[in-house]
Amino acid sequence: MEQVTIDVEQSEGQMMIAGMVRDFAERFIRPHVMTWDEAQEFPVALFQEMGKLGLMGVLVPEEYGGAGLTYHEYVTAIIEVSRVDGSIGLSMAAHNSLCTNHILQFGNESQKQQYLPGLASGKWIGAWGLTEPNTGSDAGNMRTVAKRDGDYYIINGTKNFITHGKTGQVAVVIVRTGEPGDSHGMSAFIVERGTPGFSAGKKENKLGMRASETAEMVFSDCRVHKSQMLGLEGDGFVQSLKVLDGGRISIAALSVGIAQGAFDAALGYSKERHQFNKPISSFQGISFKLADMATRIEASRLLTFRAAELKNLGKSVNKESAMAKLYASEVAVEVANEAVQIFGGYGYTKDFPAEKFYRDAKLCTIGEGTSEIQKLVISRALLQK
Repeated sequence: MEQVTIDVEQSEGQMMIAGMVRDFAERFIRPHVMTWDEAQEFPVALFQEMGKLGLMGVLVPEEYGGAGLTYHEYVTAIIEVSRVDGSIGLSMAAHNSLCTNHILQFGNESQKQQYLPGLASGKWIGAWGLTEPNTGSDAGNMRTVAKRDGDYYIINGTKNFITHGKTGQVAVVIVRTGEPGDSHGMSAFIVERGTPGFSAGKKENKLGMRASETAEMVFSDCRVHKSQMLGLEGDGFVQSLKVLDGGRISIAALSVGIAQGAFDAALGYSKERHQFNKPISSFQGISFKLADMATRIEASRLLTFRAAELKNLGKSVNKESAMAKLYASEVAVEVANEAVQIFGGYGYTKDFPAEKFYRDAKLCTIGEGTSEIQKLVISRALLQK
């Protein structure tokens, strides 16, 4: 296992980011959390404000209009947003780690100049299309096809469960240009909203993360110029795996934030709620729950920042990001569940925050690779040695 030293204390930059994002979240997100959740409203204007703070292009170099920060600051920002609302944290993570980062990692200079400034500023919302109705974890057998026609490719097919699939102005889409099951038979294209043949399909009505838009992207004889391809024909799947390695760090951070938010709510409630003439936190049954929750959150945090440090150093994070994502997401579900239990009957009502953390947390064990897929990634890495 790679030996990497992690400074467990936050750097001055991280503390500044944490303070800035925490203040922003309290002012502009917390007052609207349940309104957005109930209405399934995707607050586009909020993300434009986040763009002004650099939160929509955290990893994008300054030369392309981004904040030019490291994965440490990026993880810190996602955690702070997700402590307040996992939906907003999810959309921030998907925009930064998937669409924007794919163009940053694999785009040519012209593509970077054309798309990164708009994405980093929040002027454009990004979407990333890999999953299809019949191919979830089995992405290699995708059915969305791009056929060459002179200088163009004609795309036909449907992508589903796509974050910002309806609202996103810029989408990176992975399509089949070769044979099914061939890891070098897929290619990635940048497709702009408004391109003829590119439309939004069904918007999903979800259990949680309801303020983060999830919808189908439909391609019907959509003509895309060859200049919109990222890298070479056949590179798309390999690119996607590398993008997902970094994306899993952001989902780990999202999980840490949701777990921390649920814990904060439960801790505060346990001190205020009195039974038998004393706060319920004084009972061992509750205090031991809090101890377990805090310990698991801290372990999740360390795994996540370890993966972030490896990413900053330019090292492979295939196994480490999967470990962080697997553990942190499962902990988020456990902690949210215990938070509802500590709140008791009130935890089951929408008047208190525990139930939303409970609903939001589950997505973390599914999105960007299920827990089972993370175990597959980890075990393969271990057995290849």
